[in-house]
Amino acid sequence: MDRASNPYTPQPGADPEVLAGRAELLEGFRVLLGRLQRGRAEPSMLLTGLRGVGKTVLLARFAEIARAEGWESIELAAGKCDDTRFRQAVFTHLKAGLLRLAPRARWTQHDQRAAEVLTAFAAQADAACAFGVAWDVPASETAGGTGELDLDLTDVFVTIGEAAGARDRGIVLLIDDAQWLARSQLEALVQALHSAAQRHLPITWVAAGLPQLPELSAEARVYADRLFTTTAVGPLSDDDARVALTGPALAEGVTYDEPAVQRAIEITGGYPCFIQELGAQVWAVAEGGRVTVADVELAHDAYDARLDSWFFRLRLDRVTPLQTAYLRAMAELGPAPQKAADVARLMGRESTQVGPIRAELIDLGLLYAPEHGYAAFTTPDFDRFMLRLVPELRVPEIQRRGPRVSSS
Repeated sequence: MDRASNPYTPQPGADPEVLAGRAELLEGFRVLLGRLQRGRAEPSMLLTGLRGVGKTVLLARFAEIARAEGWESIELAAGKCDDTRFRQAVFTHLKAGLLRLAPRARWTQHDQRAAEVLTAFAAQADAACAFGVAWDVPASETAGGTGELDLDLTDVFVTIGEAAGARDRGIVLLIDDAQWLARSQLEALVQALHSAAQRHLPITWVAAGLPQLPELSAEARVYADRLFTTTAVGPLSDDDARVALTGPALAEGVTYDEPAVQRAIEITGGYPCFIQELGAQVWAVAEGGRVTVADVELAHDAYDARLDSWFFRLRLDRVTPLQTAYLRAMAELGPAPQKAADVARLMGRESTQVGPIRAELIDLGLLYAPEHGYAAFTTPDFDRFMLRLVPELRVPEIQRRGPRVSSS
């Protein structure tokens, strides 16, 4: 069929033409904003799940809802950085949000106060990395500049929340890949939200991340579980997967035979990202206005090749041969969470020898620990990819680190 009319969007984070199975989450976000706008308490949201379930898409939809409700939405992609760089990123985004609330010519005392506290907050980072505060607002002498990240971010949230509330507006910070936040940064964000919630201010943050995110946030502050509703975002049900697959095609006048739908759901496992990729590949091979199961089978190899090239392989950019062997051994055991001792045994090593490798892979975001002693892939179908990429398990020799010997 015509490539220009292909209705599927397999690109990372791309908004699908039909967002199926997420209506409850969208409504939950509307309720969150509505209650905060009225000065009522409401837990914020943590979205967790494997890669490919559409967490980034959901955050983008949340931003649209926030703007429609008159809120300022600030979208922040988290990354591994120190607290200084974190201050810089927060300042840059919140400064833009404050200016969108009102241009400086129309600032009230609340706005000016929030800006001064934000300047004091940024000055701590400016002194360390000289990024430049880049506006002529004086720094507050009483708030935002203690040098303690949790205290300073709390001052920022409270004053900006007060400025937004004075205008009958609100601000929501949408954080993607939140698992990369350092503990000090999560602690500061949780503390800031806690203080804003106590004052019933219209400011909040919503985060999305890999499955380890709830554990990280709970470790950051003991009361984090009272501040958030955690939702595990998983693959779509068969009915929702059907809508996600057939809805975009139907808008172009193309229908799917029932066996084709069933086979597509089986191949993709209901993961939204995979549905978009398979749909795009089926569109490239199907002819006429009807998709058959033969079309789905014909597109299967191209679907695997595309996912291998842009979805799976990029996860291995910084992986060592030993780490690759660990991933391959896990794949040999199957897609379910695997016991560390079983992986070590398959590699012909002791658990103590491969334990550091497992920890490194968790740190890289390739694995997570669903329970003590187990690890699982953070990407669905990663086991199948590893079996395709490395047909035979080979374990490099583990280098034992001994004491350094002087050459003098």
